[in-house]
Parts: sequence; C-alpha cells; structure tokens
Amino acid sequence: MISSNIGHRLDSPISKLIKLIFRTKNLNPTHFTLLGLLVNIFAAFAFVYGQWLCAGLLILAAGFFDMLDGAVARTFGRVTKFGGFLDSVIDRYSDLVLLIGLIIYYARYHNMHLLILTAVVSVGTILIPYTRARAEVFIDHCDVGVMERAERIILLAAGGIFQSVFNIMPIILWILAIFTHLTVFHRIYFTWKEAKKL
Repeated sequence: MISSNIGHRLDSPISKLIKLIFRTKNLNPTHFTLLGLLVNIFAAFAFVYGQWLCAGLLILAAGFFDMLDGAVARTFGRVTKFGGFLDSVIDRYSDLVLLIGLIIYYARYHNMHLLILTAVVSVGTILIPYTRARAEVFIDHCDVGVMERAERIILLAAGGIFQSVFNIMPIILWILAIFTHLTVFHRIYFTWKEAKKL
C-alpha cells in the first residue's frame, strides 16, 4: 500500500540528493542493492544478540539504500530488466535474513512460541512476492494486499526500535503473521477473479 501510494514520487528529491553527494553519472545501482543486503545482514546479527535498537535503525538504513538503488537507476538511465530481477532476488534475501536473525534469537532463549510465529511470518513473507510473480505470468498485475514489503520493513524496524521499551516485537510478529497470509489469500482470490475474465 505504501509503495503503491508513493510510487516514484520520492525520486525527484532523492535524485537531487544523489547528484549533490556523488557528482557523477557512473554510479552502479547494483552497489546500493548489495549494500542494503549487507546492512540487513548486520541487522540480523543485531537481532541474534538482542541489540534491538541497533537492529531497528540498521533496517531503516537498509531501506534507504533499497530506495537509492531504484532512484539511481532511474536518475542516470541505468534501468535494466536484469537489474529489476536482481533487486527482487536480493530483497528476498534481505527479508529472510532478518527473520532468520529473530528465529536464532528466540531459539537461543528457547522461546518456541515466538520461534514458530516467526517461521509462520517467514512463509507469508516469501509467498507474497511469489504469488504476484506467478499471477503476473497470465494477468496484467497482482499487487493487491495490505502487507507489501515497505509495510513489513517498517513494522520490523519499529519492533526493533521500541522492543526494549515496550516489548513490542511479539505484537509485531502477530500482525505480520496474520496480514502476510491475508495478503497471500487476497492475491489468490484476486487472481482467480481476473483469470475468470480471460
């Protein structure tokens, strides 16, 4: 929903920032994609060791790099089909490495309830883009649902930032577990309706 509403509206200010900072047209958007993954790996390690605030802030930083890669590609005319494909694959790695960090944390403290809950979130997280990719083989678009990647990242970052104060991560995981799978079911239903029109 956030991605759909904002779209590329942030491209203009981000483009100006990029040109101001880097002053070059030789930027490779893939470098920002990989840098975002690296930052998320550090965030996952922060989760493993219970460094909640650090994890949350790193997730936000990684999200910024994730915005930068697309903005760089569009600003300097370096948009390619392979770049879009690679960005999507790296996003899946980033999503899952964060959840693996949480799974390891809960395993260390023998909290099976939250470990299983995080595993359920992992399944929903991977099925959301999968259902879209499969559906868009034969229908025009399948971007419906409330829990796209931007929403998931913001929730995980908020969970990390406020966990130490409010113990909010279990609530965040319940929200993610419910709404990721509702989004999957929404996409299945939407695809079924659209397919009937073909």
